[in-house]
Amino acid sequence: MKLGLILTKMFTLIFLASCGAVDDTKFTLKGQVENADSVHNVVLFEGDKQIETATLDKNKEFNLEGSAPHAGLYTLLVGEQSYMLVLENGEAVEFEVDLKNPNDYKVSGSETSAKLKELGAVRETFQKQQAALGEEFEKRIENGEEAAVVQTDLMAKSERFIADLSEQVVQFSLENKDNLAGFFGMLMLYSVDPVGQEQVLVSYAEEAKGKFPNNEVVQSFANHMAEIKPLSIGQMAPDFASLTPEGKEAKLSDLRGQYVLLDFWAAWCGPCRQENPNIVEQYHRFKDKGFTVLGVSLDRDRGAWLKAIEDDKLEWTQISDLKMWDSEAGRLYNITAIPASFMIDPDGKIIGKNLRGPALKQFLEKNL
Repeated sequence: MKLGLILTKMFTLIFLASCGAVDDTKFTLKGQVENADSVHNVVLFEGDKQIETATLDKNKEFNLEGSAPHAGLYTLLVGEQSYMLVLENGEAVEFEVDLKNPNDYKVSGSETSAKLKELGAVRETFQKQQAALGEEFEKRIENGEEAAVVQTDLMAKSERFIADLSEQVVQFSLENKDNLAGFFGMLMLYSVDPVGQEQVLVSYAEEAKGKFPNNEVVQSFANHMAEIKPLSIGQMAPDFASLTPEGKEAKLSDLRGQYVLLDFWAAWCGPCRQENPNIVEQYHRFKDKGFTVLGVSLDRDRGAWLKAIEDDKLEWTQISDLKMWDSEAGRLYNITAIPASFMIDPDGKIIGKNLRGPALKQFLEKNL
């Protein structure tokens, strides 16, 4: 999936305060690193892009500067430690840290960056949890456990960690919704749980658009969420029609009154074919309890499409216009990667997205 989990490199900024004239064409970041030991440089990132590197002088101090016409989120990397900061032209920010106690850092000259300290602690906890899951996976595989079993177990753990992080970030952002710290919290939330927190993100973006009209980063995010809104959880699923293999027209609305998994897939899509047995299993388990599937193929080769339906034993309604990425249904639902799916309730409302593997089973057990 194009979104998947983007973890935390994109977050960290710093502002430094200074005396004297302010240059509104750039920002400055001055800092000191105590007990630096083998750390000789600090690096400033904007997302994954390295902006500037500075060498610690004999007093373990550094100076950085850059240009940010609009307040943006940056990451200051000090050894293995990373710090979230917001930088904007005209700001002079100062940063201090003792690497013997790296979480107790100080930021002045940027109120927003100071507020992000709380958010940074949440992020660090999540990073450690994800790293521990990776280590656990390798250890359990080495001990001979079946990969699929381990993946299912660790996925459940990861979902709990994401839920904990999301709860904390939402609370932080709502408490700081009148300043940019809250907005950057929402960017973190979007990178980690864009689907599960979709309604919160859409609502927040609509409000932030009016509060920060001159910030291009905010406006860009708000516009993006506005594009997502028509297909977001809680919205009515757009109706459409296409043709079955027999050449008959079938509409999404024909299935109203049931829970419908609207499944975008293709014969040539490996991950789609790997997920099909799970959908088959859940279909047969719940088809008599108010659940069905509508498969929308993004194939171009009719023969390959029909063979995949037969080989994978897909007994539910299948439709396609055989236009691949130009599929009218795919474009209506903004499909840019597959597999992709929408869970639609009996009233025609979108209530879930991309429920695959154990998540699909859990949803159906809970609702049916």
